Amino acid sequence: MIEIRTHGRGGQGSVIASEILADAFFHEGKFVQAFPAFGVERRGAPVMAFTRVSDSEVRERCQIYEPDHLIVLDPVLIETVNITEGLKDGGWIIINTNKPVENSNLTTRFHVAIVDANRIALDHGLGSRSAPIVNTSIVGAFAGATKLVGLEAVKKAIDGFVPLKKEHNIQAAVDAYNGVQIVS
Repeated sequence: MIEIRTHGRGGQGSVIASEILADAFFHEGKFVQAFPAFGVERRGAPVMAFTRVSDSEVRERCQIYEPDHLIVLDPVLIETVNITEGLKDGGWIIINTNKPVENSNLTTRFHVAIVDANRIALDHGLGSRSAPIVNTSIVGAFAGATKLVGLEAVKKAIDGFVPLKKEHNIQAAVDAYNGVQIVS
């Protein structure tokens, strides 16, 4: 089983990113599960979402405490919350940022990739300057960095899941897939 934990802030698209990612794996014949965890304050507050992927039925129904991989939509969370708690050594961390990763603890223990998902989302009219919606961009970046799920499956998931601006969202995923930078 592959377990992925997504960290973000309410309104960025963490929950939908988790669901799109699960749907992409589903399109490749996997069994999946996706669900969120957040408190009463959602907009701007830290949010986690969870995705499980397996070759057999997923029966576990709890939060993910020891993920194989992380997706980070708000890089500030890296310094303010222990997001790597439980992350397996050698796991991927996909970070939405336009700055270099200078945390050597991350780059020595994990595979790290960065993508400016905010810029990509804004380039495609997804969200606003103060609140870009980066869910499709970050899923594209995850696929591009890890190669665990294919770009065509991501496109199918977006097409079937996203109700508005389908082409903009698909192109954002493609741009992130092609533009993700491997740090370590």
